[in-house]
Amino acid sequence: MKITEGVRKYAAEQAISGEEALAKGMAEKSKHFVEKGAEVHAKA
Repeated sequence: MKITEGVRKYAAEQAISGEEALAKGMAEKSKHFVEKGAEVHAKA
């Protein structure tokens, strides 16, 4: 539930739809994942 609330809040702040907010968020997380080495299990 907390994630849904966060997506709705982000979408409202950005004046975009929920679907657009999810797509944008996933693109940002994907970029961050690749920058960190695209490893499923991060080294400690």
